[in-house]
Amino acid sequence: MKIGKIRKRGIRRASAVVVTAGAVLTAGAVTAPAQAATLKNPSIVAQGGFVMNNGTGKSLFTKAADTRRSTGSTTKIMTARVVLAQANLNLDSKVTVQKAYSDYIVDNNWASSAKLIVGDKVTVRQLLYGLMLPSGCDAAYALADKFGSGSTRAARVKSFIGKMNSTAKSLGLTNTHFDSFDGIGKGANYSTPRDLTKLASSAMKYSTFRTVVKTKSTKQKVTTKSGGYRYMSWENTNALLGSYSGTIGVKTGSGPEAKYCLVFAATRSGKTVIGTVLASSSVANRTADAKKLMDYGFKK
Repeated sequence: MKIGKIRKRGIRRASAVVVTAGAVLTAGAVTAPAQAATLKNPSIVAQGGFVMNNGTGKSLFTKAADTRRSTGSTTKIMTARVVLAQANLNLDSKVTVQKAYSDYIVDNNWASSAKLIVGDKVTVRQLLYGLMLPSGCDAAYALADKFGSGSTRAARVKSFIGKMNSTAKSLGLTNTHFDSFDGIGKGANYSTPRDLTKLASSAMKYSTFRTVVKTKSTKQKVTTKSGGYRYMSWENTNALLGSYSGTIGVKTGSGPEAKYCLVFAATRSGKTVIGTVLASSSVANRTADAKKLMDYGFKK
């Protein structure tokens, strides 16, 4: 009898093991689709990319995020950031457009222009629009000349670029250096996707910057040399505005070395993602890269 009971108990235990194993197998079958649905990293054409949650600073995507590259006109984010940080800044103070600014455009083949006209008086606010929308290198020059220190234009420009570098240092941008006010560098103008994203995040704390970079187009009334007025019309080079829901900025860039760059930001349902792609292969691809990264960032 005792032997029989032991055998029965053994059979019961064996059955329990089989049932348990079956339960595990069933659970595995149920959880497999959830594992398969894990969010896949996007594939981008750009050689470098970075996205973060602007609210928390959490990194959401990286691709060569700390590799130094030429930045093109995304440099102008720092130009604007330095201007906006000036003590007692008067955005309505006027700057007279100098011939040197237009000559600079002529002398540099890759210089994009706000088409400023010599002798016109434009406000600092208007120069920021000319800087960030059509990516005017003439507007960048005017701002560097206005906000640099020194008795000559060359000294003021050098001083302004110094402010750009000291600001980069104060923001902890350890892989960033500027040798120009507009991105047309001389071999020492570089940053990384992570650093540029941090810079843009800092610049977006200024309400004027936010207003300017989300503007798709603007028409500005400026004073002419003779005391009359004319209207300057500027279109934003950022194709995300109007094509990607929630876009709030930030800045395009391009150049022979930089290829095609884009610093971007968008807000949806109270969440803001901000990021950068550097060295993409075309205007269309930098825009597509940015959209992929923002889509991914909003799902994370």
